[in-house]
Amino acid sequence: MKVVIFGGSGFLGSHVADVLSSQNHEVTIFDLRPSSYLKPEQEMIIGDILDLDAVKTVTKGAEVVYNFAGIADINEAKFNAYKTINSNVMGTVNLLEGCCRNNIKRFIFASTVYVYSEAGSFYRASKQACELLIESYHKQHNIDFTILRYGSLYGPRSDETNWIHKILKQALIEKKIVRKGDGEEIREYIHVLDAARLSVKILSEEFKNQYVIITGQQPIQIKNLMIMVQEMLNNEIDLEFLKENYEEHYEITPYNFRPKLAKRIVDSSYVDLGQGILELLNVMYDKKSGIQEQKLKSV
Repeated sequence: MKVVIFGGSGFLGSHVADVLSSQNHEVTIFDLRPSSYLKPEQEMIIGDILDLDAVKTVTKGAEVVYNFAGIADINEAKFNAYKTINSNVMGTVNLLEGCCRNNIKRFIFASTVYVYSEAGSFYRASKQACELLIESYHKQHNIDFTILRYGSLYGPRSDETNWIHKILKQALIEKKIVRKGDGEEIREYIHVLDAARLSVKILSEEFKNQYVIITGQQPIQIKNLMIMVQEMLNNEIDLEFLKENYEEHYEITPYNFRPKLAKRIVDSSYVDLGQGILELLNVMYDKKSGIQEQKLKSV
């Protein structure tokens, strides 16, 4: 199957590309920047989802389109309303137009559990708008879709916009973890490898024109996760909670009453949260040590 992944150079998109390639799909990645994880069998195209002609060209002959492109950082979205709406909403419209032109069999959209919430500011609003547009394109142009509502992701290839990556780096370098709020918030973190596998599993017919929740199976309070990291690092780091209003993020659950519900998809096996964080710590520590060694050699 020929698949185009918009935003395929990024954290989740690159992992989904790998899973698709491992299952012998023909994968094309379309992104603003080259993928650092590109495999020999994958094609890379540099481009912007706001370029409608480029979108129409790259989707020609494809059967499935994934959209991971756009602004995914809630804090960035809060202070860049125009950029967020232009990139997330108009970019998605361009992809839908490309799907119409080229008779794509399935449009798969990376949404968020924040669509259930009042939190999330312009990020949440842009995702809600995209979901409504996808429904309208389905009704008007008969484009089949699957909307994936992701929870909190973590794992390799993340950057500092990812909270777990950020605190692990802070713990290793500054010997402390700082959190806005009291740490009572509850999250269901899912390892990116598990999320990627489920993001491909939904290609089956049962998930056509469905809304699917992809999140973790181990709910944990933020403060307990911080304590777990502290213990992994031999209790040699400090934990600090800032008494600030953190309204962009939900506390216990993203769910407010909404008329449109989604299926939750889970696997029989998954990466344990503690094991996943420990492995990520090891990778980040090795990288940190390498940087320090390189600095020493240059002195």
